[in-house]
Amino acid sequence: MTNLLIRLFVKDYQDVENHTVRERYGKFAGIVGIATNILLFCIKIFAGIVFHSVAIVADAVNNLSDSASSVVTLVGFKLSAKPADKEHPYGHARIEYISGLIVSLVILLLGFQLAQSSLGKILHPEESETSLVAVGILVVSVLIKLWQFLFYRTVGRRISSTTLEATAADSRNDVFSTVAILIGMGITWLTSYNLDGWMGLIVALLIVVGGVQLIMETSNPLLGVAPTEELVQGIYQKILSYDGVLGLHDLNVHNYGPGRCFASVHCEVPAEQDILVSHDIIDNIERDFLRDMNIHLVIHLDPVVTDDERTTKLKQQVEQILNGLSDQISMHDFRVVWGTTHTNVIFDVCVPFGFQWSDTELIQRISEQIANLNATYFAVLTVDHDYVPRIAEKTKE
Repeated sequence: MTNLLIRLFVKDYQDVENHTVRERYGKFAGIVGIATNILLFCIKIFAGIVFHSVAIVADAVNNLSDSASSVVTLVGFKLSAKPADKEHPYGHARIEYISGLIVSLVILLLGFQLAQSSLGKILHPEESETSLVAVGILVVSVLIKLWQFLFYRTVGRRISSTTLEATAADSRNDVFSTVAILIGMGITWLTSYNLDGWMGLIVALLIVVGGVQLIMETSNPLLGVAPTEELVQGIYQKILSYDGVLGLHDLNVHNYGPGRCFASVHCEVPAEQDILVSHDIIDNIERDFLRDMNIHLVIHLDPVVTDDERTTKLKQQVEQILNGLSDQISMHDFRVVWGTTHTNVIFDVCVPFGFQWSDTELIQRISEQIANLNATYFAVLTVDHDYVPRIAEKTKE
C-alpha cells in the first residue's frame, strides 16, 4: 500500500537523489502523519472520555503530539530545501536534523506530562469501564500505527531521512503503548482490579525512554558523525582508479545535511611527474566526484619519490616496524633527508581514536626501532587520528 501511495502522490518518486523529489517525499509523509494522527486522536479521546480511562486519554494525547510532530516534519523538509545563501553558504539541509530533534523533544515532554497524569490516577483512582467498543477502537489504532511505522520506515530508508526514521520509531513505540493498554483492560476485566493508572504510567515510561533514544539518534548528525564504511570505500576505490594517483590519506568528510557532502583528501602522485599533469588529474577527480557522487571534494597534492632505491628500501623497513607494533597503524607522507652525520626520516602515522598508546609513547616506540636500523636515523613523526572508518586498501599495489 505504501508503494502505491508513493507512486500516486510523489511525482518522479524514483529519483530520490533529486532534492525536489526528496522534498516531495517529506511533505507527503508529513501530510499522511497529520491526517492519520488527528483521526486517531479524535476516536481515542472520545473513547477515553466516555469510558473514563486515563490510559486511553494519554494515548489520544500522544497521537495529538504525533500530529504536531508531523507538522514539524513538514515544515522541516520545506525549509531544508532552501538554497544556500550569504549567511548559510553550505545550504539549509541540516534543518531536517533540527526538526527531528524537535520531534524527539516533544515526545520526551509529552511522556513526562502523561507520567504525571497517570501517577495522579494511581494515587486517586477513578472507576473506569471496560467496553468492547473501547477495545475495538484500540485494536484499530494498533493496526493504523503499525501501518504508520512501516510507512515511515519505508519512506525514511528510501530517502535516508533521520527525521522520518525517528518518526517511524515513535510509531512503533505507540504500538507497544496501545497493546499495553489493551493488556491492562483485559486484566481489569478478568480480576476487577483497576490497572488503568498503571497502564498509563507504563505508556508514559515507554514514551520517555523512546524520546531519550530519539534525542541521542537525531543529535548525532548535528554533532558530526563518521561517514559510513561504504562511502569511504567508494571514495578510495574511485580515486585510486585514476592513472597517476599512487595513494591517498587524511580523508575528511563533512555532512551538512542530505545531499550536502563536502570532503577533503591528500592524494599521492609521483614526484617526477610533471606538476601540470598531476594538477590536471586532481582537477578531473574533483569535477567527477561532484558529478557522479554529489560530493564537493578538495584534494591536496602530495609528491612521492618513487625512483630512489635507498628511500624505497627504508620506507619498506619502516612499514615493517609499524606492522610489527600494531596492524592499526598506517603511514603516509614518507620522505628522507639524507645527511652525512644524521638522516631525518620524516613521515606521519595515523591511528584510530582510543589507540592503546598515547601519541608520545607511540612516537618513542617508533623512534627507538628506527634508530635500531641505523644509529644515524632520526625519526621526525606526526601522529594523526582517523576521522573515517579504517579500510584495508589505501594505495595501489
